[in-house]
Parts: sequence; structure tokens; C-alpha cells
Amino acid sequence: MSLVPLFLISSLLHLYVGWRVAPALPGEAGWFVALLVASVLLMPMGLFARRIRAQPWSDRLAWAGALAMGMFSTLFVLTLLRDALLLMLAIVALALPGALADATGATALAVPLLGAAITVWGFVNARRTAAVVSVDVPIADLPAALHGFTIAQISDIHVGPTIKRAYLNRIVEAVNRLGADMVAVTGDLVDGSVRELGGHVAPLAQLNSTHGTFFVTGNHEYYSGAPAWVAELRRLGLNVLMNEHVVLQHAGGSLLIAGVTDFSAHHFDPAQRSDPHAALAGAPAGTTTRVLLAHQPRSTEAAEQAGFQLQLSGHTHGGQFLPWNLFVRFQQPFTAGLHKLRGLWVYTSRGTGYWGPPKRFGAPSEITRVRLVPVRA
Repeated sequence: MSLVPLFLISSLLHLYVGWRVAPALPGEAGWFVALLVASVLLMPMGLFARRIRAQPWSDRLAWAGALAMGMFSTLFVLTLLRDALLLMLAIVALALPGALADATGATALAVPLLGAAITVWGFVNARRTAAVVSVDVPIADLPAALHGFTIAQISDIHVGPTIKRAYLNRIVEAVNRLGADMVAVTGDLVDGSVRELGGHVAPLAQLNSTHGTFFVTGNHEYYSGAPAWVAELRRLGLNVLMNEHVVLQHAGGSLLIAGVTDFSAHHFDPAQRSDPHAALAGAPAGTTTRVLLAHQPRSTEAAEQAGFQLQLSGHTHGGQFLPWNLFVRFQQPFTAGLHKLRGLWVYTSRGTGYWGPPKRFGAPSEITRVRLVPVRA
């Protein structure tokens, strides 16, 4: 998409916010208009920052655009909510004259003040190292040798213009402190090419666990050149599962770990269509505990039919920040957390990084410690 339609759409949305809020602000509103003008210029430019080869200007423009996008998203939603409130007050004012007039200025000022507070809080949440979330998953007929088997899951880090090596280093250190039996990276690791980001992804080679690190592709790997990234991650020592499985021998028990390509992979390469059934091809009949790594929760129907007991996914970011978490459910069957689809448990990570705006509000990032436990009698 060219810059012109993006700029036009952005301008119309900003004009709406300015029209509804600026005239009602107490005192001089020039500062608010200036904020909107800066935002309307930066938002579309930030999306095209990668076309600028010169560093660090490309990243700086991406930072500015992402921050503007995060701030304006909240301003726009707050403006819509203010208009809804004013409409309700207008109805009330029919019975209580003056109710609307008293609220107009205060609600207008609340839009930029709340927008700034939410954006700052969301920035802090996004840039901190993700907290560890511990989840016990009860598996029927779990072999005694696998009681307490732990998987450290990280997902949706989105190494790119605003997430670099230092950010990923902190994640690796936090994962290593868990002492997990294996590490699962469930896609959307990068937003950019191996040439641009290979050095920033290198810390993944330092991940430590008993059985190693397993990776499956997300949709953003395909935007960023999936074949090159698969080769690079294998070079770093990660086990990339492309509709494949491995059988781990742990304390005398067997655990099958399978991985599928992203749910949308066939749009980029028909030969890489995501297929949980194919991922089980040649699996030993005696290995009944089966875990699937699949980037998108939309793989759950096929995973359940294939006979998996647990699927670990990401993709949704838990919505990343309000109110978008309310809309994720229209595109994915699960937004975040542990759910069950008939005989299949599904855990959907809220993600360990963020995409686009450096902002998390109401959907904190996470490093997940998944523990397999037997079903209680």
C-alpha cells in the first residue's frame, strides 16, 4: 500500500478527534491541535520506516511512528467513549437541564489526560521484561515419568525496529532461570530480514533446558522471509518443526513434541500448509502424551482431531491493549490463557514482546511455565 491512502485515512481519523475534542477544551487548545498534527504525520511514516536504509534514522522514525500510533489509538477510543457519554447525558439533560453543559469541558480534557496516562503506563508494561506465568495442565493417563515436566513458552517477541538484542537478552536470562525441561518458541519472533536482525536474534542460542529449544513459524516469519529464518534458527541450535515431531525420552518416559507451520503458511508457500495430522506421521504408537506447538489458536480443531492432548499457541497478544482484546475473539477461538476443546487443552500466550506500538494495557506480556500434571482422581 502506498503512503497516500494511509495518510488520508489517518488524517480523517485525526480530524474527527480534533473536531470533537479541541473546541471543548478549557483554555487554549493549540497544544492539542499540534499533538494531532504531529501524530497524523508520524503514524503512516512509521509504517514505512523500514524502506529507509540509513540507520539509526530508520529505527528512530519507526519508534516515533509506533509511539504516535499507540497514543492516537487511545485518543480515538476515548473520543468515541466521550461521544457516547455525551449522548447519554444529552438524554438525561432533557429531564435535568444543564447536565450536559457541565460535562462537556471536563470530558474533553479527560481525553488527552487519560490518553497520556494510559500510553505511559502501557509503554512501561511493554518495555519491562515479561513476568513468569505458571500454568498446570492436567493430562489424562500421564506417565509417572512425565509428572511435573516443564515447558518454558515464549511467543510473539517481534524483534524489529523497537525490540533489539538487549530486550531479547533479558528474556533469555529469565527463561534460563526457570530450569525448564524444554523451551518452546511459538512464532512471530521477528519483523525483518536475517540480514537486518540476525545479530539481534543471536541470544536465543543461549537458551538452556534439558531437551533444548523448539520453534514453529508464525505469520510474521513469512512476512520476513521464512526460509532464511528457518535456516538461521537451525544454525543457532534451535529445533525448527515444520509439520514434524520429535520424541523426547525423559526419566524413562516418552513425550511427543510436534510443531506445525503457521495457519496461514500456505498463502506464502502451498507446500507448507499447516497440518497437525502430517506432524504425527510415523509417530510411535506407544507414545500417547502428545504436545503440539502451533502459532495460531485456529489450529485447535485439527489438533484435537489428530489426537493431541495439549496445544501451545500465541499470535493474539491477548489483544495487547484495551479495547482490542475485545475483538480478538472474532478472529481466533481463544484470546489468552488455558481453555479446553473437547479432549484438547489449549494454552494461548499473551506474548513475550509486542507488535507495533510499544504499549500493553490490560494484556501484560508473559513468559509461561507450563507444567504437565496428572488428572486428579
